[in-house]
Amino acid sequence: MSHIKHIILFSILIITQIAFSQEGNDLMLYRTDFKNITGKNTVSVTSYEKNGSHFVYAGGVGNVDVYSLDKDGILTPISNHELHMKKGPARGMVADNINGTDFLFVANKHGNVIETFKILNNGSLERVALVEDTNETYLGTAITLQVVHMKKASYLFIGGLEETPGLSSFKIHDDGKLTHVQSMKDDETIHTDGIIGMYVHNIKGKTFLYTGGFQDNGVSSFRVYDNGTFKNINNISDNTTDRYLTGAYPVTGVTLGENKYVIVGHRHHKYYKRGGFIKRPNFVYHGDGVSVFKVNKKGALVPHFVLKDDETTKLQGQTRIEVVSTDNNEAVLAVGTRDDASIQLLKLNKKGALTPINYLETGFSIYYGLRSHKIGNENFLIAGSFRFDLGKIASYKIAPKINRDGKVLRHMVNLTYKEDATEAQVNEAVAAFVNLKNEIPEIANLEWGLNDSTEGHSKGLTHCFTLTFKDEHAREIYLFHKAHLSMVGKIGPIIADVLVLDYWTK
Repeated sequence: MSHIKHIILFSILIITQIAFSQEGNDLMLYRTDFKNITGKNTVSVTSYEKNGSHFVYAGGVGNVDVYSLDKDGILTPISNHELHMKKGPARGMVADNINGTDFLFVANKHGNVIETFKILNNGSLERVALVEDTNETYLGTAITLQVVHMKKASYLFIGGLEETPGLSSFKIHDDGKLTHVQSMKDDETIHTDGIIGMYVHNIKGKTFLYTGGFQDNGVSSFRVYDNGTFKNINNISDNTTDRYLTGAYPVTGVTLGENKYVIVGHRHHKYYKRGGFIKRPNFVYHGDGVSVFKVNKKGALVPHFVLKDDETTKLQGQTRIEVVSTDNNEAVLAVGTRDDASIQLLKLNKKGALTPINYLETGFSIYYGLRSHKIGNENFLIAGSFRFDLGKIASYKIAPKINRDGKVLRHMVNLTYKEDATEAQVNEAVAAFVNLKNEIPEIANLEWGLNDSTEGHSKGLTHCFTLTFKDEHAREIYLFHKAHLSMVGKIGPIIADVLVLDYWTK
């Protein structure tokens, strides 16, 4: 009998693993909401759960916006908070609990300071500490933060860029204040010039920190000690054959079974047009890819696997990699891209091999603003863009892909104009809407007409515009397209009411 039970339990385990694998292969992103921001753009996004409530923090130039996030993926604005000297952009934001108090740490890139905010019960922020750069701390143009919890204290690791590259460690006190522990100046050996991503692994009681060097094209590992000091373990540089580390950018990691991995993305230097910004301009471009490193028992990085970008993936200009979900056998990752303006879902199996799942063209380029957040059993992604003309933050639910084969998407915009709008203004507004077909190629068809219903249920709406899209990507590109946003900005002041309905049809 026990033998039969064992067989049954083993069969259930196999079926469960197959079901998870099938689901992982068939996941897709579905936008659930988008909201305006008060900052000039959204450079960084992070999130935090406090007392059962879920909060999102969007940082850009000038300030940080706070939202709540519910189980349906709906964002509700709560507050906004001005950065030191109204500078920024807010980079490398990380929220964590330090001895019972919740804090948000923000790297104010052009303010050359690290700001500590206490997270209040409603998610709002209260600044409690400010650390300015010195000649020894390498906080100038700070862009990445990582909290490292040790046995008796917690430390904030800070990475910089441009004039003052290096890695610094600060002790975090219970009141959120920071005191300097150690700084290591970048040199020709370690990869700390332009740390845009960091990750921590714990191996048999020892703590290791991993960094990517954007300017010096490589990744490094460091051992972190209980007192917050650290030393370099090993370094891996880019090459022109099977490594994709030119412009090393996002860094994350997962543990699958007994295997520990570090995943590194890059935005190749060829995508940068700013003269003099790239320190090593004599680069070789041989494609884009996501690199997987295995961590050995000593905490060192070992090259393990590369997923190269091709015509079926969206991996050009990787700026953020988020872990969506993990179990003991595989992990689902989300890669935000600046040059492909997409979010690509990937699966990492227990053996450390990456395979693509699906992607969504978001309609906007992602810089550092992508964050994975879980509420109950639902997985969400929150995304923003560095684009100054966008002014939005969006949320997405990750769910099984819906079969849309043979279908198109109708997007109906029903509106009425204000009574004091002149005929010329209305005609101009209609012409601007119709002209979107000429400016946004993703609109497959556009037609419009005046309401002719006599049933009395039109709610006062007078104009109906129907747009056709071939897929979800086209709708996203249209929604956040510069031409669409410009049109909305121009005709918005004369619109009295609007009703938008979308549906799929053959």
